[in-house]
Amino acid sequence: MDVHGLTAGESAALTRRVTLLSVATASILAAIKLAAWLTSGSVALLASMADSGLDLLASLGTFFAVRYAVAPPDPEHRFGHGKAEAFASLMQAGLVFASAALIAREAIGDLLGPHPLKDEDWAIVVMLVSTALTGVLIAAQTRVLRRTASVAVSGDRAHYASDLASNVIALVGIGASAWLGFNSLDAWAALAVAALLLWGAVSVFREASGQLMDHELSDEARAWIVRLMTEDPRLTDVHQLRTRASGPYVHMQMHVDLDPELTLEAAHQVIVAAEKRVLAAFPAADIIIHADPRGRAEPHGGAFAEVPATGA
Repeated sequence: MDVHGLTAGESAALTRRVTLLSVATASILAAIKLAAWLTSGSVALLASMADSGLDLLASLGTFFAVRYAVAPPDPEHRFGHGKAEAFASLMQAGLVFASAALIAREAIGDLLGPHPLKDEDWAIVVMLVSTALTGVLIAAQTRVLRRTASVAVSGDRAHYASDLASNVIALVGIGASAWLGFNSLDAWAALAVAALLLWGAVSVFREASGQLMDHELSDEARAWIVRLMTEDPRLTDVHQLRTRASGPYVHMQMHVDLDPELTLEAAHQVIVAAEKRVLAAFPAADIIIHADPRGRAEPHGGAFAEVPATGA
């Protein structure tokens, strides 16, 4: 879906750039955390490193998904390939769940047998750098999401937002262990990271599954569509409005009431003009409009005609 006035191509260009930045960031973070963990032995740092490694896999999945999602329709996929973004988000959620489980296992093991850290200062420097880089990436993703509605980028940002919080928690845990001698706090910090990851995974899963299940656009977006359609007084009603998002695209179909005395050519002109108004606001939309003669249309539309449409 794109309700931000961008075409699918413009939206795709923005998402491609930010997913490339995501891959680069995850690669750097995984490498420096691996080096720091090998020297410090911090289980909180291990938790953060494992998460960054899975971030890299998730970011690579998103990187390729957003490129596939904008591929034009073909004979086997006449609605396009936009839902590839949602599948990428589901993959992210699965990786986050796995990461949380592994981190929790390591943390519990360390609670049962705590050990002092080594080279704590190096570990703290790495976590500070990691926190800064993650913050820069989230800021870039937020700017993209203000202009697009990419579910893949949204899922990636949610993941990195959890990472930002986990970095801070790991930093606190390492610092407390290094400077106060509370070795168990490092493991408790890792458990807190695992809990945050689980929360983030649930959010990503809900957003991706909503798109895969063809969840309607927001009530505000649907009301906007109706207003645009009915700007022409000859088009007096919109009903059976159905919408769904598919990556950078949004599909909508509806029935509209027209004056039954209009000629077929005049009715066509009214509908085309209304469609252009909607496309000006939703450039990445695929629109199907069925015209009904006002007051003379018999019930039709099959089972879907009985579904109440909120806001239409």
